[in-house]
Amino acid sequence: MSGARAPARDPVGYAIVVGSFLIWGAIGALVRMSTMPESALIVSRMVIAASIVAAVFARRPMLAEVRRPGVGRLLLLNGLISAATLLLFFTALRLTDVAIGMFLLFMAPVYVALLAPRLLHQRPDPIVYPALGVALAGLTTILIPGIVGAHDVSTLGIACGVATGFLYTGYQLVTKKLTRTTGSVTIALAEMVVVAVLLLPLAVWQVVDGAYRPTPDDLAITLVLAVFCTAIPYVLYVEGIRRIRLEHTAILGYLEPVSAPFYALLLLGEAPAAATIAGGVLIVAAGVLIVAFGKPEQAVIEAPL
Repeated sequence: MSGARAPARDPVGYAIVVGSFLIWGAIGALVRMSTMPESALIVSRMVIAASIVAAVFARRPMLAEVRRPGVGRLLLLNGLISAATLLLFFTALRLTDVAIGMFLLFMAPVYVALLAPRLLHQRPDPIVYPALGVALAGLTTILIPGIVGAHDVSTLGIACGVATGFLYTGYQLVTKKLTRTTGSVTIALAEMVVVAVLLLPLAVWQVVDGAYRPTPDDLAITLVLAVFCTAIPYVLYVEGIRRIRLEHTAILGYLEPVSAPFYALLLLGEAPAAATIAGGVLIVAAGVLIVAFGKPEQAVIEAPL
């Protein structure tokens, strides 16, 4: 994949970002079908995915990219943020509620819309704000029944959820920064490796402490997560971030919680509620606004985040 950014609107960039988020919508249903501890599941899928990506794409120039001034530091930071986001998100889900955890995580596009133009040295795109409002209305419509019905919500859980929103924002900003100097495969592969290494001690402890034994279903689910929900979409997502504005990528990210209920229907037999369908229509409308009227990625003067 080329390290050059497209100078004008890039339909392929939008397509691969949308595809990545639609694929990621399956993760929730697959995780619920598995009995493997969350940290072990994350480490397993990252190790398998990294092995696949390395086998298919690894090449000598990737080492040269990592050795560029500042790149190794940013790759490590990206992996650290990704691992912390995953851990805190799972913690928020356990201590609060799925709806609350999802809502707080997906406040990230709001933060990206406010911060990205300034930090990435681009003029704001006017269509971002109405599209973001429509997407937030859609997300609220989907999640409000769960939020209203939530019980025993802890302050720590809320704090973890708020932190995931800011961390996810930081992850997207650092990834965008990296795409200006580093290939998509290098970025995605480095993230997988760093996340696996960081979470490995926790995964070993959870497996040993819980006397977990893998089942054939768990192994099959892990393989599906690794190949179809990690190796493929991680590389595509980074390439999409390279090609289109970060604010657009963030808003299109609302397609992930929209697609999740339909995977739940397919894999778990859980029919989506009317509110889920209505909210999904709003989020799709927001995506149409971004794709149809959004400004293209701009040439920028490189500057530190």
